[in-house]
Amino acid sequence: MDENYRFSYFSSSLKTTVGVGPEQEIGKSRLDIAANAEDREFWQPHVDNLLRRETFRNFTYPYRHKDGRTRWFSISGQPVFDEDGAFKGYRGVGADITTEHEAREQLAAALEELRAANVKLETQNMLFESAIDNISQGLCMFDGDRQLMVCNRRYAELYGLPRELVQPGTPLQMILAHRVSTGRYSGPDPQAFLENRMNMVASVVRTETIDELKDGRVYLIAHAQLPDGGSVAIHDDITARKRAEERIAHMARHDALTGLPNRLLLRDKMEEALARGEDGDEFAVLCLDLDNFKAVNDSLGHPAGDSLLQAVTRRLQVCVRETDTISRLGGDEFAILQPGPNAPERAATLARRIIEVLGAAFTIEGQQVVVGASIGIALAPHDGAEPDQLLKNADLALYRAKDDGRRTYRFFETQMDINQQSRRALEMDLRQALITGEFELFYQPIVSFASGRISGLEALIRWRHPVRGLLAPGEFVSLCEEIGLIVPIGDWVLRTACLQAAQLSEDIRIAVNLSPVQFKNPGLVSSVLQALYRARLDPGRLELEITESVLLLESEDTLAALHQLRDQGVRISMDDFGTGYSSLSYLRRFPFDRIKIDRSFIADLEKKSDCLAIIRAVSSLGKDLGIDTTAEGVETETQLKVLMMEGLTEVQGFLFSPPLPFDEIRELLAKAEKTVFAA
Repeated sequence: MDENYRFSYFSSSLKTTVGVGPEQEIGKSRLDIAANAEDREFWQPHVDNLLRRETFRNFTYPYRHKDGRTRWFSISGQPVFDEDGAFKGYRGVGADITTEHEAREQLAAALEELRAANVKLETQNMLFESAIDNISQGLCMFDGDRQLMVCNRRYAELYGLPRELVQPGTPLQMILAHRVSTGRYSGPDPQAFLENRMNMVASVVRTETIDELKDGRVYLIAHAQLPDGGSVAIHDDITARKRAEERIAHMARHDALTGLPNRLLLRDKMEEALARGEDGDEFAVLCLDLDNFKAVNDSLGHPAGDSLLQAVTRRLQVCVRETDTISRLGGDEFAILQPGPNAPERAATLARRIIEVLGAAFTIEGQQVVVGASIGIALAPHDGAEPDQLLKNADLALYRAKDDGRRTYRFFETQMDINQQSRRALEMDLRQALITGEFELFYQPIVSFASGRISGLEALIRWRHPVRGLLAPGEFVSLCEEIGLIVPIGDWVLRTACLQAAQLSEDIRIAVNLSPVQFKNPGLVSSVLQALYRARLDPGRLELEITESVLLLESEDTLAALHQLRDQGVRISMDDFGTGYSSLSYLRRFPFDRIKIDRSFIADLEKKSDCLAIIRAVSSLGKDLGIDTTAEGVETETQLKVLMMEGLTEVQGFLFSPPLPFDEIRELLAKAEKTVFAA
């Protein structure tokens, strides 16, 4: 059942036992069924168990079968909680016990008939024996002297009793001694078992006992005293039911793919370790995830990803001791609980070992796969006195390890939590900023060498934070990309830039930067075209700037989107040219309209001769390929003269103007009369 107590899954045996298919029952609520039952009081204890989210066992109820006959069922269930402790519903097993129920009723009816009717003893015995032998459980009755009065065939079968030990008058002690000699008893001490059983039949209290025998069988024994001082007991073999319940309990606390403990079981073990560590003992929690796991899933498929996770599990098991606990938290995330002394040193040793072992290549479906791992470590109780706090802090340390280059480990530090809280606050502010309109566009002029006039503007987003003031893109764009806000914010930038460009002279083009994340959105082309349409802007006046990281996606969809935009007349520019590894190869794969030389080459132009050589080569390359070239970050007259001599097409930088709000850029365009310097 799900968290609303609606049936969400049935095994196929439902059809044979109940008479209806699973599809007819899925979606029905157990609470509604109980509320609409004729005898609501009968169901109320079971409903109370469910609402309290408690485990229930052997709840027996009637059900009218499709054939019109009433059948009886016994069900057991266990609540299920997710990794965060939230209630997710129930898992359970049930059995059709109609035969047993009817046999018990026949026995009760036969006994009542015997008491009411004055029939011969022989007839009584026949009726009685026939009734009890139809019961699938074992039944036995002893008199006040602990001698056998009667038992059925099932009782003898359960304990392997020979004929001579099931005769009336057989002492209970002889039956128990035979069970001990054949190993059909429970507990480590035979003498303690014998004493326990003799005390049980002497007790006036009704009891239910579960016996786990030496051979693995599990029996449920219900015992009651008779008015004359004797006793009656029913012995039920619940081995299959017990195993099913154990499987359910295992499924609720273990990962289905790897068989490792899940987050719930890990938290329990951490609670135990924290309780044991009240005297000052430390233990370590290591959180790790795989580097480049997504690439394996994307390139080889999810079955290969599952095989990789299972292979990783086997390697992790080799790295740890028996006292350590490995848990799969989800996806490619794992955690290890490492108890014992010298926690920092031992955790660092284990982390280095894991990084080494997981760094070796895997063979998955005939392919060589290399992933590696990053690890964060938190120490208890110093870094937290609760499981969730320790896991959170180990996770923060993991992110630091990934930021520091991956395939390494880091211990938690208090500053990490402070940074995370600051990041979380910034994230909440970002989401609000999009709603309340706190973003603005600033524009930096792009100047043409040929005309000496402003030929274009680069749109640059700014965030006017109500407390922190005006923030540049470097302070928030990367976070927008991480949390998925870059797509709606990018759409806003496109719409706003096009609308404002439409208010300027037609010979001024607008350049807008696109994030690699935006190219993962299948609606990017549509967003660009809609922005142009709403602004009534000529597509030739819009230039989209992309970095090499966009092309590193190695996606045919990315290239297709760029071609679609260019076919509509939109210009495409490669930004930060010269800083990547494959810029030249990408110039062959896509016909860019412009390449922008990264500002780092311009900044060192007067200091390093190799910068001039690179600028000269890019300028020459642009001429040969028919691609315009723009230099960013121009701040001095010397830089401007050199760039002019090298034949670049355009320049931009603080020498001409810093980025300005739209109203101020319009004033600048008007005052400059379109002439910035003499070409």
